[in-house]
Order: sequence, then structure tokens, then C-alpha cells
Amino acid sequence: MRAYREQAIVLRTHKLGETDRILHLLSTGRGKVRAVAKGVRRPGSRFGGRLEVLSHVDAQLHPGRTLDVVTQVELVHAFSALRSDWTRSACAQTLAEAADRVAQEGERHVALFVLLRESLLALEADPRDPAAVLDAGLLRLASVAGYHPHLRACARCGAPGEHAVLHLDAGGLLCPACAPVGAQPLAEGVLEGLRVLAEAPWEDLDAWASQRDGRIRRSCAALVSSYLAHHLGAPLKGWELVPR
Repeated sequence: MRAYREQAIVLRTHKLGETDRILHLLSTGRGKVRAVAKGVRRPGSRFGGRLEVLSHVDAQLHPGRTLDVVTQVELVHAFSALRSDWTRSACAQTLAEAADRVAQEGERHVALFVLLRESLLALEADPRDPAAVLDAGLLRLASVAGYHPHLRACARCGAPGEHAVLHLDAGGLLCPACAPVGAQPLAEGVLEGLRVLAEAPWEDLDAWASQRDGRIRRSCAALVSSYLAHHLGAPLKGWELVPR
């Protein structure tokens, strides 16, 4: 089969043998690609340094039986600043983990690629609150993955309004008629916070986070984490490592 070329972001890597490395790549045209980069752990490797986790690369690959083989790599964007800062690195790694969980091999998902790259660029801009960028990225990732949180209308009947109950299984807000008996309403300010995380421009997240009570931020973050864990089937391991 012919070699092919893809723009991709390295989601994660692990060692193979003494000198090789297995890569999980989120590509623009083929979704998730599992590939092997041969000899990249040898001193003086031609492109080992270009295949770090989070790097945006232009790669040429040759199809294989179980793993494709990386034959050429050009670095598009290193995102090296994210790896030099613990908080931003933890946020970026958690976003990559979520993308790795959502992406499917052989299924093109340009929106997911674009969202991940935008999230990494927002983190690279050195925001005052990187965790807000993470929470926004995760909530938007849920949307592009097919788990859109309904935050402006009832998730069951579609009735618009400022509904106070958020139901994970239903996928968003529930109106009084649809909400389970005894359901706890959201605290004041939390719904507004979730809407900011889901919809606001990246550059506006810092202003929102700095003006809000810490309890509202923590409540929003916990709901985002619970929402992702519910719809992905398990919590994200990296989320607990993010300083808040």
C-alpha cells in the first residue's frame, strides 16, 4: 500500500523494544493513527525530538499490518512551552488523554483535531488560570464527540429557560416538569460558568475565572469532570493531577 501524509498531534507514546516508540496520533484525515517510529530512541535519531507528546507534526507514514510506520516527520508546532510548566503540562496532557479516548481509528474527525489544537494554543498563551482552559476544552470536546451538554434548554423536552437542574444522563439541564423529584438545583452562578466554559472565546476565560468565587469555579470544574466521566465510561486520569 502507498505511503500517506497527515497533519497530526501526538497524543501519547510508549516504548517498543530498545530503540522504537509506539505513537498515538490524532490526524486530520484518518482520525486516530497508531504508528511505530523506528529508532527514535537512539542518540542522534533523525526525528525523535519532533515526536514528543503534544507536538503538531506533518508526518509521512507507510501502512502496516498492525501499526503504520513513520518514515518522515516535519515539525509544525512544538508546543514546547507546555512541557516546561507543570500546570499547563498537566492540563495539556489531560486534553490529549480525552482526545485519545474519543478518537477512533480510521474515522476522520477534523473538529476534534481543531479543538485540541485551539486548546493547546490557548494554554501556550500562558493564561492566568490554565485549569479554566482545560475545563472549557473538555466541555467542548464532549460536544464534538457527540455528548453535547444542553445548557440553554431542557435536554428532554426542549423547553428553553434558566433551568436549575443538571442531569448527567440526560445530557444537560432539565426543566421542572422533566427533572426527577428531589433533584438538587445548581448553585447560583454555576450555570453561567458552564455556559462561559462551553461557549466563550478562549481569551475571555481568564477574565471570568478571576472575577468568580472559587466555589463556583470548583463546582463548574467538578461538573465538567463528572460529565466527561459519565459519558466516556471512566474518569480522566490526568484531571486529578491538575493544580487548582
